[in-house]
Amino acid sequence: MFDSTTATVLVIVMGILIALGVHIAVALGIASAIGIYLITDNFHVVQAMVASTATEALRDFNFAVIPLFMLMGEFILRTRAIEDIYVAINRGLKRIPGRLAVATVLGNAVFSFVTGVSIASAAAFSRIAYPPMKAMGYHRNFALGAVAGSSCLGMLIPPSVLMIVWGILTEQSVGQLFLAGVLPGLLLTLFFILYIFAVALIWPQTVGEKRRGAATEVSDEIALSEVEIRPLRTVLVSFIMITALVTSALGGIWAGYFTPTEGAGAGAAIALIFAFVRGMRGKELMEAILSVGRTAAPILLLLLSAALYSRVLAMSGLTNAVQGLFLESGLSPFAILMIMLGVWFVLGMVIDSISIMLLTVPIFAPLAITLGYDPIGFAIMGILAIEAGLLTPPFGLLVYTVKATIRDKDVTLGGIFWGSTPYWIVMLALFFLIAQFPVIATWLPSLTF
Repeated sequence: MFDSTTATVLVIVMGILIALGVHIAVALGIASAIGIYLITDNFHVVQAMVASTATEALRDFNFAVIPLFMLMGEFILRTRAIEDIYVAINRGLKRIPGRLAVATVLGNAVFSFVTGVSIASAAAFSRIAYPPMKAMGYHRNFALGAVAGSSCLGMLIPPSVLMIVWGILTEQSVGQLFLAGVLPGLLLTLFFILYIFAVALIWPQTVGEKRRGAATEVSDEIALSEVEIRPLRTVLVSFIMITALVTSALGGIWAGYFTPTEGAGAGAAIALIFAFVRGMRGKELMEAILSVGRTAAPILLLLLSAALYSRVLAMSGLTNAVQGLFLESGLSPFAILMIMLGVWFVLGMVIDSISIMLLTVPIFAPLAITLGYDPIGFAIMGILAIEAGLLTPPFGLLVYTVKATIRDKDVTLGGIFWGSTPYWIVMLALFFLIAQFPVIATWLPSLTF
């Protein structure tokens, strides 16, 4: 039975708290507690539901997947293996137009397989990739756009934190979602590279190709001097290290040897060993753990609040009411999908991706299944749309991350937003492609038994 009063109060309270700048986890928790009280008219029930929800959440091993995969990425980042691979890709693409930007995209794709957080990718490649592109004469906005835009791959290529959160919220298999993200992630990588090729061929000055012959070779060496050149043996070890990590952790999950939690734990342990081999010691270990804790703790708190929020939605009947409203509107499934996309884009302008997911997925996911969309295909479309919010002004978390990491007074937020807009458009194009051909996301998961 739909309780319109409770639903209205829930929406108004949450909207006011978010507008006042209250953290989304706190806003969700307060609004949910008020909603439970309005439905039950009993404060003891509110206490009991908050306590039981928190207990169930803390006992759920799926929650451990997030910090463990983040720890794996943090350890690998401190081995500097990603820098080795980036330099190797640079060397291997010597005759490719716009190769520094292409190397940035490919490097981000590789890094995405060992970290589930786009922010980590943006921060790392702002330091690794931007200096050589700047030295090579790349247009500033184009270079920064390549860094910010390609960092979005970290939310689509497994182990993505957004996929883990989506799986927890919808009770879908995290391993299946990981598989579903592989082909779209690689396709998105290809589309980014094709865009860079097009720019390099049509406007070569954008990628610093103002001169030819010996002069080009000289500028090329200047650019490479911005990045420390590693011996071939070091690069090979880094490549083997990353390959072994992805094969053991993600491969073990996909083959059924590990649960996602066990795979994340194994990956973190292997990455820790590699980090110690590469020279990481006690102080750096503590810094890595604290860094992950500062990022993961708010996410886990958000998930706890979201679990309570989902219960209130079910109790108030809001989810069913929204479904009924859309289903009785006479709109086509595609038109309703466009409304969802619009909501995601508007929310992306003001709040972060995980918060958007927590607010909308409990309502949108059941509706999409009712409309006939494949739950896995819809998950990838949703992650793509929400991921694009990382590049959407005025919030644009990845853009702010790049700006804060570079610390160059000549770099402006507007310039980074402008440079990353084509990547936003490409992600939107892939969204529609998957909507038309969901097999892109569902094919790999369908091969598992």
